[in-house]
Amino acid sequence: MTRAAVATIMRWRPAVGKKRAPIEWPGEFQYAGRSAPSEIPLCAFSVRKKSETIVKKKIRAIQYGIGPIGASIVKLLREKEAITLVGAIDTDPSKVGKDLGEVVGAADAPWGIRVSGDARGVLEQSADVVMHTTSSSLPKVMDQLLACLDVGSCVVSTCEELSYPYRTYPELAEKLDKAAKDAGVALVGTGVNPGFVMDKLVVTLAAVSQRIEHAKALRIVDASKRRLPLQRKIGAGMTVEEFRAKVKEGVIKHVGLPESVAMVADSLGLPVDEIIETIEPKVATEQIKTEFLTVEAGQAAGVHQIARGLSGGKELIYMELQMYVGAKDPADTVELQGHPNISLVIPGGSHGDIATASVAVNSIPAILEAPSGLRTSRDLAIGFFSPRPLK
Repeated sequence: MTRAAVATIMRWRPAVGKKRAPIEWPGEFQYAGRSAPSEIPLCAFSVRKKSETIVKKKIRAIQYGIGPIGASIVKLLREKEAITLVGAIDTDPSKVGKDLGEVVGAADAPWGIRVSGDARGVLEQSADVVMHTTSSSLPKVMDQLLACLDVGSCVVSTCEELSYPYRTYPELAEKLDKAAKDAGVALVGTGVNPGFVMDKLVVTLAAVSQRIEHAKALRIVDASKRRLPLQRKIGAGMTVEEFRAKVKEGVIKHVGLPESVAMVADSLGLPVDEIIETIEPKVATEQIKTEFLTVEAGQAAGVHQIARGLSGGKELIYMELQMYVGAKDPADTVELQGHPNISLVIPGGSHGDIATASVAVNSIPAILEAPSGLRTSRDLAIGFFSPRPLK
Protein backbone atom coordinates (compact mmCIF):
# COMPACT_ATOMS: atom_id res chain seq x y z
CA MET A 1 0.00 0.00 0.00
CA THR A 2 1.48 3.32 -1.00
CA ARG A 3 -0.04 5.17 1.94
CA ALA A 4 -1.89 4.22 5.09
CA ALA A 5 -4.95 6.30 5.68
CA VAL A 6 -8.19 5.51 7.40
CA ALA A 7 -10.87 7.08 5.24
CA THR A 8 -14.36 6.57 3.95
CA ILE A 9 -14.41 4.64 0.68
CA MET A 10 -17.23 3.86 -1.68
CA ARG A 11 -18.07 0.20 -2.10
CA TRP A 12 -20.32 -0.66 -5.03
CA ARG A 13 -22.96 -3.31 -4.65
CA PRO A 14 -25.49 -4.22 -7.35
CA ALA A 15 -29.18 -3.95 -6.61
CA VAL A 16 -31.71 -5.97 -8.56
CA GLY A 17 -32.72 -4.10 -11.69
CA LYS A 18 -30.77 -1.02 -10.72
CA LYS A 19 -27.32 0.48 -11.00
CA ARG A 20 -24.80 -0.45 -8.36
CA ALA A 21 -25.54 1.57 -5.27
CA PRO A 22 -22.70 3.10 -3.26
CA ILE A 23 -22.40 2.01 0.37
CA GLU A 24 -20.09 3.96 2.66
CA TRP A 25 -17.64 1.79 4.56
CA PRO A 26 -14.80 3.37 6.55
CA GLY A 27 -11.45 1.61 6.37
CA GLU A 28 -8.13 1.33 4.63
CA PHE A 29 -8.27 0.14 1.04
CA GLN A 30 -5.72 -1.53 -1.21
CA TYR A 31 -6.66 -2.46 -4.79
CA ALA A 32 -4.28 -4.42 -7.02
CA GLY A 33 -1.30 -2.91 -5.25
CA ARG A 34 -2.45 0.68 -5.83
CA SER A 35 -4.28 3.30 -3.84
CA ALA A 36 -8.02 3.17 -4.30
CA PRO A 37 -9.49 4.85 -7.40
CA SER A 38 -12.32 7.31 -6.92
CA GLU A 39 -14.84 4.82 -8.26
CA ILE A 40 -14.32 1.18 -7.38
CA PRO A 41 -15.86 -1.72 -9.32
CA LEU A 42 -17.30 -4.50 -7.21
CA CYS A 43 -14.56 -7.08 -6.98
CA ALA A 44 -12.23 -8.64 -4.43
CA PHE A 45 -10.59 -6.05 -2.28
CA SER A 46 -9.14 -5.55 1.19
CA VAL A 47 -10.58 -3.44 3.97
CA ARG A 48 -8.59 -2.90 7.17
CA LYS A 49 -9.36 -0.85 10.21
CA LYS A 50 -6.60 0.02 12.65
CA SER A 51 -5.18 -3.03 14.47
CA GLU A 52 -7.41 -5.41 12.49
CA THR A 53 -6.51 -8.26 10.15
CA ILE A 54 -7.14 -7.67 6.44
CA VAL A 55 -10.48 -9.13 5.35
CA LYS A 56 -11.01 -9.80 1.66
CA LYS A 57 -14.44 -9.76 0.08
CA LYS A 58 -15.06 -12.79 -2.10
CA ILE A 59 -16.35 -12.52 -5.66
CA ARG A 60 -19.84 -14.00 -5.95
CA ALA A 61 -20.29 -15.97 -9.18
CA ILE A 62 -23.15 -17.69 -11.00
CA GLN A 63 -22.69 -20.29 -13.74
CA TYR A 64 -25.20 -19.96 -16.59
CA GLY A 65 -25.09 -23.11 -18.75
CA ILE A 66 -23.53 -26.39 -17.66
CA GLY A 67 -22.37 -28.09 -20.83
CA PRO A 68 -18.78 -29.34 -21.15
CA ILE A 69 -17.27 -25.83 -21.15
CA GLY A 70 -19.52 -24.66 -18.32
CA ALA A 71 -18.51 -27.72 -16.31
CA SER A 72 -14.82 -26.95 -16.86
CA ILE A 73 -15.36 -23.38 -15.78
CA VAL A 74 -17.12 -24.21 -12.51
CA LYS A 75 -14.41 -26.69 -11.57
CA LEU A 76 -11.81 -23.99 -12.15
CA LEU A 77 -13.86 -21.44 -10.21
CA ARG A 78 -13.83 -23.78 -7.22
CA GLU A 79 -10.03 -23.62 -7.20
CA LYS A 80 -10.04 -19.84 -6.72
CA GLU A 81 -10.02 -18.76 -3.08
CA ALA A 82 -11.35 -15.34 -4.12
CA ILE A 83 -14.54 -16.78 -5.63
CA THR A 84 -17.73 -18.15 -4.13
CA LEU A 85 -20.20 -19.94 -6.40
CA VAL A 86 -23.71 -18.93 -5.41
CA GLY A 87 -25.87 -20.42 -8.16
CA ALA A 88 -26.12 -22.43 -11.37
CA ILE A 89 -28.59 -22.29 -14.27
CA ASP A 90 -29.43 -24.86 -16.94
CA THR A 91 -32.57 -25.92 -18.78
CA ASP A 92 -31.62 -29.61 -19.16
CA PRO A 93 -34.21 -31.62 -17.17
CA SER A 94 -31.54 -34.21 -16.38
CA LYS A 95 -29.53 -31.54 -14.52
CA VAL A 96 -32.20 -29.33 -12.93
CA GLY A 97 -32.55 -29.97 -9.20
CA LYS A 98 -29.30 -31.88 -8.89
CA ASP A 99 -26.20 -30.81 -7.01
CA LEU A 100 -23.86 -28.81 -9.24
CA GLY A 101 -20.78 -30.69 -8.06
CA GLU A 102 -22.37 -34.02 -8.93
CA VAL A 103 -23.52 -32.76 -12.35
CA VAL A 104 -19.97 -31.77 -13.32
CA GLY A 105 -18.44 -34.92 -11.85
CA ALA A 106 -16.39 -33.17 -9.16
CA ALA A 107 -14.43 -35.40 -6.80
CA ASP A 108 -15.46 -33.28 -3.80
CA ALA A 109 -19.20 -33.30 -4.59
CA PRO A 110 -21.74 -32.52 -3.29
CA TRP A 111 -21.23 -28.75 -3.20
CA GLY A 112 -24.59 -27.75 -1.78
CA ILE A 113 -25.54 -25.77 -4.89
CA ARG A 114 -28.60 -26.93 -6.81
CA VAL A 115 -28.89 -26.46 -10.55
CA SER A 116 -32.00 -24.43 -11.35
CA GLY A 117 -34.05 -23.93 -14.47
CA ASP A 118 -35.38 -20.65 -13.07
CA ALA A 119 -32.83 -18.23 -14.49
CA ARG A 120 -34.47 -15.12 -13.09
CA GLY A 121 -34.66 -16.58 -9.61
CA VAL A 122 -30.97 -17.44 -9.58
CA LEU A 123 -29.88 -14.15 -11.15
CA GLU A 124 -31.75 -12.16 -8.51
CA GLN A 125 -29.03 -13.16 -6.06
CA SER A 126 -27.13 -10.30 -7.71
CA ALA A 127 -23.79 -12.01 -8.15
CA ASP A 128 -20.74 -9.94 -9.02
CA VAL A 129 -20.20 -11.95 -12.21
CA VAL A 130 -22.14 -14.43 -14.33
CA MET A 131 -20.16 -16.99 -16.34
CA HIS A 132 -22.31 -17.50 -19.43
CA THR A 133 -21.83 -20.60 -21.64
CA THR A 134 -25.00 -21.46 -23.53
CA SER A 135 -24.66 -20.77 -27.28
CA SER A 136 -22.39 -19.46 -30.04
CA SER A 137 -25.22 -17.37 -31.52
CA LEU A 138 -25.58 -13.81 -30.24
CA PRO A 139 -29.24 -13.40 -31.29
CA LYS A 140 -30.13 -16.57 -29.38
CA VAL A 141 -28.53 -15.40 -26.12
CA MET A 142 -29.55 -11.73 -26.14
CA ASP A 143 -32.36 -12.19 -23.61
CA GLN A 144 -30.07 -14.18 -21.33
CA LEU A 145 -27.36 -11.53 -21.43
CA LEU A 146 -29.81 -8.68 -20.89
CA ALA A 147 -31.29 -10.50 -17.88
CA CYS A 148 -27.81 -10.79 -16.34
CA LEU A 149 -27.12 -7.09 -16.88
CA ASP A 150 -30.54 -6.10 -15.57
CA VAL A 151 -29.72 -7.42 -12.08
CA GLY A 152 -26.40 -5.60 -11.99
CA SER A 153 -24.02 -8.50 -12.72
CA CYS A 154 -20.94 -8.35 -14.91
CA VAL A 155 -20.84 -11.07 -17.57
CA VAL A 156 -18.08 -13.21 -19.05
CA SER A 157 -19.56 -15.16 -21.96
CA THR A 158 -18.12 -17.78 -24.30
CA CYS A 159 -20.59 -16.78 -27.03
CA GLU A 160 -18.28 -16.50 -30.04
CA GLU A 161 -20.39 -13.92 -31.86
CA LEU A 162 -20.20 -11.65 -28.80
CA SER A 163 -16.40 -11.51 -29.03
CA TYR A 164 -16.49 -8.66 -31.56
CA PRO A 165 -20.05 -8.05 -32.78
CA TYR A 166 -19.68 -4.53 -34.16
CA ARG A 167 -19.65 -5.51 -37.85
CA THR A 168 -21.93 -8.54 -37.80
CA TYR A 169 -24.52 -7.37 -35.24
CA PRO A 170 -24.06 -3.61 -34.72
CA GLU A 171 -27.59 -3.05 -33.41
CA LEU A 172 -27.32 -5.85 -30.86
CA ALA A 173 -23.89 -4.61 -29.80
CA GLU A 174 -25.30 -1.13 -29.23
CA LYS A 175 -28.21 -2.52 -27.22
CA LEU A 176 -25.92 -4.55 -24.96
CA ASP A 177 -23.53 -1.64 -24.50
CA LYS A 178 -26.38 0.65 -23.43
CA ALA A 179 -27.88 -1.93 -21.08
CA ALA A 180 -24.52 -2.55 -19.42
CA LYS A 181 -23.83 1.16 -18.99
CA ASP A 182 -27.32 1.75 -17.60
CA ALA A 183 -26.65 -0.99 -15.02
CA GLY A 184 -23.12 0.18 -14.28
CA VAL A 185 -21.56 -3.15 -15.24
CA ALA A 186 -19.47 -4.65 -18.06
CA LEU A 187 -19.67 -7.75 -20.25
CA VAL A 188 -17.28 -9.51 -22.62
CA GLY A 189 -17.37 -12.43 -25.05
CA THR A 190 -14.15 -14.40 -24.93
CA GLY A 191 -12.47 -17.81 -25.06
CA VAL A 192 -9.47 -19.34 -26.77
CA ASN A 193 -10.69 -18.70 -30.33
CA PRO A 194 -12.12 -16.14 -30.72
CA GLY A 195 -10.80 -14.26 -27.72
CA PHE A 196 -7.12 -15.15 -27.71
CA VAL A 197 -5.14 -17.19 -30.25
CA MET A 198 -6.31 -15.61 -33.51
CA ASP A 199 -6.99 -12.07 -32.30
CA LYS A 200 -5.73 -10.90 -28.89
CA LEU A 201 -2.44 -12.79 -29.30
CA VAL A 202 -2.00 -11.28 -32.77
CA VAL A 203 -2.66 -7.78 -31.46
CA THR A 204 -0.39 -8.28 -28.45
CA LEU A 205 2.47 -9.55 -30.60
CA ALA A 206 2.21 -6.38 -32.70
CA ALA A 207 3.33 -4.36 -29.67
CA VAL A 208 6.97 -4.96 -30.67
CA SER A 209 6.40 -3.82 -34.25
CA GLN A 210 6.61 -0.31 -35.73
CA ARG A 211 4.52 -1.03 -38.81
CA ILE A 212 2.08 -3.82 -39.77
CA GLU A 213 1.25 -4.52 -43.41
CA HIS A 214 -0.24 -8.01 -43.17
CA ALA A 215 -1.39 -10.30 -40.35
CA LYS A 216 -1.76 -14.08 -40.51
CA ALA A 217 -2.90 -16.65 -37.96
CA LEU A 218 -2.97 -20.41 -38.53
CA ARG A 219 -4.48 -22.79 -36.01
CA ILE A 220 -4.26 -26.57 -36.48
CA VAL A 221 -6.28 -28.52 -33.91
CA ASP A 222 -6.47 -32.28 -33.38
CA ALA A 223 -10.19 -32.57 -32.61
CA SER A 224 -9.87 -36.24 -31.66
CA LYS A 225 -8.81 -35.01 -28.21
CA ARG A 226 -11.79 -32.71 -27.84
CA ARG A 227 -15.33 -33.20 -26.55
CA LEU A 228 -18.08 -34.96 -28.55
CA PRO A 229 -20.20 -31.83 -29.20
CA LEU A 230 -17.24 -30.19 -30.91
CA GLN A 231 -16.48 -33.27 -33.01
CA ARG A 232 -20.08 -33.23 -34.19
CA LYS A 233 -20.02 -29.47 -34.79
CA ILE A 234 -17.10 -29.84 -37.21
CA GLY A 235 -18.83 -32.67 -39.10
CA ALA A 236 -16.51 -35.51 -38.16
CA GLY A 237 -17.83 -38.80 -39.59
CA MET A 238 -20.13 -37.25 -42.19
CA THR A 239 -19.92 -37.96 -45.89
CA VAL A 240 -18.53 -35.09 -47.93
CA GLU A 241 -21.98 -34.52 -49.40
CA GLU A 242 -23.59 -34.38 -45.94
CA PHE A 243 -20.86 -32.01 -44.79
CA ARG A 244 -21.42 -29.56 -47.66
CA ALA A 245 -25.18 -29.65 -47.12
CA LYS A 246 -24.76 -28.84 -43.43
CA VAL A 247 -22.40 -25.97 -44.30
CA LYS A 248 -25.12 -24.47 -46.50
CA GLU A 249 -27.57 -24.81 -43.60
CA GLY A 250 -25.11 -23.02 -41.32
CA VAL A 251 -24.83 -26.04 -39.04
CA ILE A 252 -21.22 -27.00 -39.72
CA LYS A 253 -18.67 -24.27 -39.06
CA HIS A 254 -16.39 -22.84 -36.44
CA VAL A 255 -18.01 -19.63 -35.26
CA GLY A 256 -15.81 -16.59 -34.76
CA LEU A 257 -13.26 -16.25 -37.57
CA PRO A 258 -14.88 -13.12 -39.11
CA GLU A 259 -15.05 -11.62 -35.62
CA SER A 260 -11.31 -12.25 -35.16
CA VAL A 261 -10.53 -10.65 -38.54
CA ALA A 262 -12.57 -7.58 -37.61
CA MET A 263 -10.91 -7.25 -34.19
CA VAL A 264 -7.42 -7.52 -35.65
CA ALA A 265 -8.24 -5.06 -38.45
CA ASP A 266 -9.57 -2.42 -36.08
CA SER A 267 -6.79 -2.98 -33.52
CA LEU A 268 -3.94 -2.72 -36.04
CA GLY A 269 -5.48 0.04 -38.11
CA LEU A 270 -5.71 -2.13 -41.24
CA PRO A 271 -8.41 -0.66 -43.55
CA VAL A 272 -10.39 -3.84 -44.14
CA ASP A 273 -13.57 -3.16 -46.12
CA GLU A 274 -14.59 -6.75 -46.83
CA ILE A 275 -14.39 -10.05 -44.94
CA ILE A 276 -14.83 -13.29 -46.87
CA GLU A 277 -14.95 -16.83 -45.51
CA THR A 278 -14.73 -20.33 -47.00
CA ILE A 279 -15.50 -23.66 -45.34
CA GLU A 280 -14.37 -26.97 -46.80
CA PRO A 281 -14.24 -30.50 -45.38
CA LYS A 282 -10.94 -31.97 -44.27
CA VAL A 283 -11.22 -35.46 -45.77
CA ALA A 284 -9.78 -38.45 -43.88
CA THR A 285 -7.19 -40.51 -45.77
CA GLU A 286 -7.47 -43.42 -43.33
CA GLN A 287 -9.77 -44.71 -40.60
CA ILE A 288 -9.62 -42.60 -37.43
CA LYS A 289 -11.15 -43.64 -34.11
CA THR A 290 -11.80 -41.26 -31.24
CA GLU A 291 -13.30 -41.87 -27.82
CA PHE A 292 -16.71 -40.99 -29.25
CA LEU A 293 -16.85 -41.89 -32.96
CA THR A 294 -15.15 -43.48 -35.97
CA VAL A 295 -14.28 -41.66 -39.18
CA GLU A 296 -13.72 -43.81 -42.26
CA ALA A 297 -11.34 -42.95 -45.08
CA GLY A 298 -13.11 -40.64 -47.52
CA GLN A 299 -15.40 -39.15 -44.86
CA ALA A 300 -15.12 -35.66 -43.43
CA ALA A 301 -12.71 -35.54 -40.50
CA GLY A 302 -13.44 -31.90 -39.72
CA VAL A 303 -13.31 -28.36 -41.08
CA HIS A 304 -10.81 -26.38 -43.10
CA GLN A 305 -11.96 -22.82 -42.69
CA ILE A 306 -10.36 -19.63 -44.01
CA ALA A 307 -11.35 -16.00 -43.42
CA ARG A 308 -9.71 -13.09 -45.19
CA GLY A 309 -9.82 -9.37 -44.55
CA LEU A 310 -9.57 -7.39 -47.81
CA SER A 311 -9.07 -3.76 -48.70
CA GLY A 312 -10.00 -2.92 -52.27
CA GLY A 313 -9.57 -6.61 -53.07
CA LYS A 314 -6.10 -6.80 -51.51
CA GLU A 315 -5.60 -9.26 -48.65
CA LEU A 316 -4.47 -7.65 -45.39
CA ILE A 317 -5.49 -10.36 -42.91
CA TYR A 318 -5.48 -14.14 -43.31
CA MET A 319 -7.00 -16.51 -40.73
CA GLU A 320 -6.89 -20.26 -41.30
CA LEU A 321 -8.36 -22.93 -39.06
CA GLN A 322 -7.83 -26.64 -39.60
CA MET A 323 -9.81 -28.48 -36.96
CA TYR A 324 -10.20 -32.19 -37.59
CA VAL A 325 -9.77 -35.54 -35.91
CA GLY A 326 -6.32 -36.99 -36.47
CA ALA A 327 -4.68 -33.66 -37.32
CA LYS A 328 -0.93 -33.94 -37.76
CA ASP A 329 1.46 -31.48 -36.08
CA PRO A 330 -1.12 -29.31 -34.28
CA ALA A 331 0.14 -25.81 -33.58
CA ASP A 332 -0.82 -22.15 -33.32
CA THR A 333 1.12 -19.82 -35.61
CA VAL A 334 1.07 -16.04 -35.88
CA GLU A 335 2.95 -14.13 -38.58
CA LEU A 336 3.11 -10.35 -38.92
CA GLN A 337 4.63 -8.68 -41.97
CA GLY A 338 5.92 -5.18 -41.46
CA HIS A 339 8.81 -3.58 -39.66
CA PRO A 340 10.11 -5.93 -38.45
CA ASN A 341 8.58 -9.23 -39.59
CA ILE A 342 7.48 -11.28 -36.58
CA SER A 343 6.64 -14.96 -36.23
CA LEU A 344 5.43 -16.99 -33.25
CA VAL A 345 4.72 -20.73 -33.12
CA ILE A 346 3.13 -22.58 -30.20
CA PRO A 347 3.93 -26.28 -30.83
CA GLY A 348 0.92 -28.43 -30.02
CA GLY A 349 -1.28 -25.36 -29.92
CA SER A 350 -3.51 -24.16 -27.11
CA HIS A 351 -5.83 -26.92 -25.90
CA GLY A 352 -9.26 -25.59 -26.79
CA ASP A 353 -11.37 -26.77 -23.86
CA ILE A 354 -8.73 -26.11 -21.20
CA ALA A 355 -7.78 -22.77 -22.71
CA THR A 356 -11.37 -21.59 -23.14
CA ALA A 357 -12.17 -22.23 -19.47
CA SER A 358 -8.88 -20.62 -18.47
CA VAL A 359 -9.38 -17.46 -20.55
CA ALA A 360 -12.94 -17.08 -19.28
CA VAL A 361 -12.02 -17.42 -15.60
CA ASN A 362 -8.84 -15.36 -15.96
CA SER A 363 -11.01 -12.57 -17.40
CA ILE A 364 -13.01 -12.17 -14.18
CA PRO A 365 -10.73 -9.65 -12.40
CA ALA A 366 -10.41 -7.62 -15.60
CA ILE A 367 -14.14 -7.44 -16.36
CA LEU A 368 -14.93 -6.43 -12.77
CA GLU A 369 -12.36 -3.64 -13.04
CA ALA A 370 -13.43 -2.55 -16.54
CA PRO A 371 -15.49 0.56 -17.34
CA SER A 372 -19.17 -0.24 -17.79
CA GLY A 373 -20.39 -1.28 -21.22
CA LEU A 374 -19.67 -3.92 -23.86
CA ARG A 375 -15.98 -4.82 -23.82
CA THR A 376 -13.83 -7.11 -25.96
CA SER A 377 -10.75 -9.16 -25.16
CA ARG A 378 -8.57 -6.50 -26.78
CA ASP A 379 -9.85 -3.99 -24.19
CA LEU A 380 -9.01 -6.09 -21.14
CA ALA A 381 -5.64 -6.57 -19.48
CA ILE A 382 -6.15 -10.29 -18.99
CA GLY A 383 -3.52 -12.13 -16.95
CA PHE A 384 -3.33 -15.19 -14.74
CA PHE A 385 -5.94 -15.32 -11.97
CA SER A 386 -4.05 -17.03 -9.17
CA PRO A 387 -5.91 -19.62 -7.07
CA ARG A 388 -4.54 -17.88 -3.97
CA PRO A 389 -3.98 -14.18 -3.23
CA LEU A 390 -0.67 -12.88 -4.56
CA LYS A 391 1.87 -11.78 -1.98
